Amino acid sequence: MTDPTTHDRIGKLVADNPVLLFMKGTPLFPQCGFSSRAIAMLDRLGVEYETVDVLQDMEVRQGIKEFSDWPTIPQLYVKGEFVGGSDIMMEMWEAGELHTLMTDIPARAE
Repeated sequence: MTDPTTHDRIGKLVADNPVLLFMKGTPLFPQCGFSSRAIAMLDRLGVEYETVDVLQDMEVRQGIKEFSDWPTIPQLYVKGEFVGGSDIMMEMWEAGELHTLMTDIPARAE
């Protein structure tokens, strides 16, 4: 069971960031193929997003799985709502749904 403080910390991160990806590694150095694929999609969309490297915090790594009731990482949240992992992101990408979901997210500064 996740510590309530960790749950609250995750909840605040999700609430404070319009697009948030919990991932293994960083956008420049993803530490798994699924995280790399998720970052590639977000980069192609050109939207502002934040990431959390779950490898740097074991409480968050376990806590995010309980928070979302989803067993794998990466995990994407948009406007406070859980979207899914990289497979769901890819399905949404191919259907044009991920683009639609991001229509009112500011563009990333170059």
